[in-house]
Amino acid sequence: MIQIIGTKKCKETAKAVRACKERNIPFQLVDLNERELSNGEWSNIFQHYDADELIDKNSKIYKKKGYSYMEYDSEEELIENPLMLTTPMLRQKGKVHQGFDLSIIEEWCKN
Repeated sequence: MIQIIGTKKCKETAKAVRACKERNIPFQLVDLNERELSNGEWSNIFQHYDADELIDKNSKIYKKKGYSYMEYDSEEELIENPLMLTTPMLRQKGKVHQGFDLSIIEEWCKN
């Protein structure tokens, strides 16, 4: 099963959900507006990506709180404000991919 982490309003997340539905691929949508990620989910993501790469510098929270003018710990801030995460994040059995990529989804389903 593929885990899609994002929000219902995110167009890229919607593309990933639609791709899975059209291909009858089992998936779980984790809406960041409804549920926070567990420590295990965060650690799995941070094993594959540097936290600085994961921050959406165009997000409302990033701009509103003025992160571009601050020094901060990226991992702490993402855990505290998960809506700053660039979405979607795709996870399956320890593998993680940032962004929607149909070829990744199809490759994971073959295995």
